[in-house]
Amino acid sequence: MYSYDMEWYVNELGTQVRRLILHLPEEADLLDVKKDCFSVYTERRDEHGDIVCSRPVWYEKELKKSAGYRTILAAYPSTKDGEPVRKSRFITLELDMNDWLSKTIVGSLDHSKFVDCIFRVTQTKELDVMVGMVFDEPGDILCPQTSMWSHGISSYEKLPLRYGFFTPKGNGRRPLIIWLHGAGEGGTDPRIAYMGNEVVALSSDKVQDYFGAAWVLAPQCPTMWMDDGSHTYGRTGKSMYVSALKVLIDEFVQIHEIDRNRIYIGGCSNGGFMTMRMLIDYPDFFAAAYPMCEALYDETITNQQISSICHIPVWMLHAMTDSVVNPEETSVPTYHRLKDAGAKNVHLTYINDRPPFKIVNHACWTLGLADKENYDFDGQPVILAGKPVTRFQWLAAQQRK
Repeated sequence: MYSYDMEWYVNELGTQVRRLILHLPEEADLLDVKKDCFSVYTERRDEHGDIVCSRPVWYEKELKKSAGYRTILAAYPSTKDGEPVRKSRFITLELDMNDWLSKTIVGSLDHSKFVDCIFRVTQTKELDVMVGMVFDEPGDILCPQTSMWSHGISSYEKLPLRYGFFTPKGNGRRPLIIWLHGAGEGGTDPRIAYMGNEVVALSSDKVQDYFGAAWVLAPQCPTMWMDDGSHTYGRTGKSMYVSALKVLIDEFVQIHEIDRNRIYIGGCSNGGFMTMRMLIDYPDFFAAAYPMCEALYDETITNQQISSICHIPVWMLHAMTDSVVNPEETSVPTYHRLKDAGAKNVHLTYINDRPPFKIVNHACWTLGLADKENYDFDGQPVILAGKPVTRFQWLAAQQRK
């Protein structure tokens, strides 16, 4: 029996097993290695070792056993990190990520969690003198996108919050980008807060270049940000986590070299709710905000609160087709009230289409984190310094006054 390493990849669907790196007893040659030389069987198991039953797609009702064969897209000799080479004692198998069994996280709108992805790779054709090899001993998990991410927990005794964070390159004071997760990413594993969705896009070279290198902070609450203490979803507009989150942010800013005039806050759905909540409760703290499909019902926001935050640059994102959070009760009326109150730098990208995945009718963050939308409520591009800009280009230019 031989071992294998897994490479995880974070994208708009969460975190998936993209490649397996097999450890061989001898060198293999590129000319001999073909994808039909192997078969890949996988099971997803819970903390008790039982095979998980889950929905292949979140909106389907039928639960299926998380076990089956994966499709191999390519096979080649590689370095231990998966880079192709001519000869090696490692073989990398690239797997089809359209397969629902590729996902390392299972869950619902309540909570998500990582599962154990167990593989058994069987050699089906001879490789030089190597025959009948079986790879079923798990080795390392590789995820280059999260290599600079770390974890922490706040010191607030009443309600400590866990968090993940990205450390930027270079020295000196850097801006801080805060991401607040949706309802499905609450719990006690801070990796879910930044790997349950493509939050690592904020630590990508593209976005980091916009900001000249920035810290990224992804707090996690045990339940959901909309929890007003009743542990249920409601329309009160309150959150039991307001003080706890502010303490976490203040501690993080104090510990690290943060430019206090460039602290940005955003998030999706429940996190969009909390973004707006934090602006209202701390109107002089943040440089700008980028809420997506935010769930703070406009009926809970007073005219005085609207006036108190209309100076804050805000760029909202919401889909007309959202069947989970109605934009006509949240983002749209709040946007209009801010504009009517005199807000000069408030935008709302109102999506009127559906990208390939059905979940995007609510999950507009798949587009928001990809930085693909750059137009305002009227359909015209958002202009900065005479040029159209994307949301993160715009965000990086904002400073607290």
